[in-house]
Amino acid sequence: MKQSKKLGINSRMIHGGEFENPLGSATVPIYQTSTFIFDSADHGAKCFSGEDDGYIYTRIGNPTINALETLVADLESGAQGIATSSGMAAVNTIYMALLSKGDHMVSSAAVYGPSRVVMEQHWSRFGVESTYVNTASIEEIKAAIRPNSRVLYIETPANPTMDITDLEACAKLAHDHGMLMVVDNTFCSPYLQRPLEMGADVVFHSMTKFLNGHADIVAGMIVTRDKALGSKLKSMMVTLGCNMDPHQAYMVIRGIRTLGIRIERSQANAMKIAAYLENHPKVEWVMYPGLPSHPQHALAQKQMDGFGSMISFELKGGLIAGKVLMDNVKVAILAVSLGGVETLIQHPASMTHSKVSAEAKLKAGITDGLVRYSVGIEDVDDLIGDLEQALLLV
Repeated sequence: MKQSKKLGINSRMIHGGEFENPLGSATVPIYQTSTFIFDSADHGAKCFSGEDDGYIYTRIGNPTINALETLVADLESGAQGIATSSGMAAVNTIYMALLSKGDHMVSSAAVYGPSRVVMEQHWSRFGVESTYVNTASIEEIKAAIRPNSRVLYIETPANPTMDITDLEACAKLAHDHGMLMVVDNTFCSPYLQRPLEMGADVVFHSMTKFLNGHADIVAGMIVTRDKALGSKLKSMMVTLGCNMDPHQAYMVIRGIRTLGIRIERSQANAMKIAAYLENHPKVEWVMYPGLPSHPQHALAQKQMDGFGSMISFELKGGLIAGKVLMDNVKVAILAVSLGGVETLIQHPASMTHSKVSAEAKLKAGITDGLVRYSVGIEDVDDLIGDLEQALLLV
């Protein structure tokens, strides 16, 4: 929809995403094909040379996938979207395109576990260096930057500690040192936070989470601030072969249509649940950006359009108490992932971040007692009642 930029974000989620529509379909059609027919030999040659933007092969481009890329790029205020088969496909495409042997990356210490593990255990084998710090502290970032630093990689709110990083300050710092800033925006989605508007160069998502929102699709998305960087990342994605499937793209487009109402409901629930947990006698601490007790509450108010639906907390009984809680909830589901209509609870230290070293987890603030709670859209009284009955057993 060419006029979508004049509309509000909820209208753009419904009507955004340009696509070929010869039959007047009200929804984006699924072009479930591997290859596309050329009009002539000359047309095929022009498509391969770039003189014609016609479709060639779904790994390279597909109308359904492109509609999703256009939609998310618009929501993120970006120039180009690159859809990938998973969030980790997006991560590795970014690493491969932006980092070479001898380069250095500075990253949030509390970041999605596999994003860190693949860098420390695999990209390091090819000569890429990395340093992990608390990016909520600009001074820690400054101290970590080296002459060969090329990328500042941030996740905010941090996974799973919920620390908030100042995006504008970090973008300025990165650019002052000739670095590109990459932001994992999965926890917020563009509905709550748009890092490209605050100076980031690249933003990406595990669209498995909030953008799709129904725990039935695995997908990723990269969005760049300018076309040149977008072309570089798109070329790398095509080369790596981690493209999305057209049906995947269709399902995520359908999920995005309800993103706004899902987030509004889940974050309203999260605010009430965070307040309940903070006042519970068996709870040691709660980290939720919407609570005034959160160390970066004011920053969250400044750079986010809402506080989201992710909560981290620890019980006074530590890991043992947390296990009792997780084993006895009846409405919340004990499972990894987040951002769906259903409430999920999990233990990062032994699950999503289990491959991160014990020393690194401790330094990042990922304690053994930390519980991560992704709030869904159920009736909030049912969720609080569920926690209450499980806490009675702790």
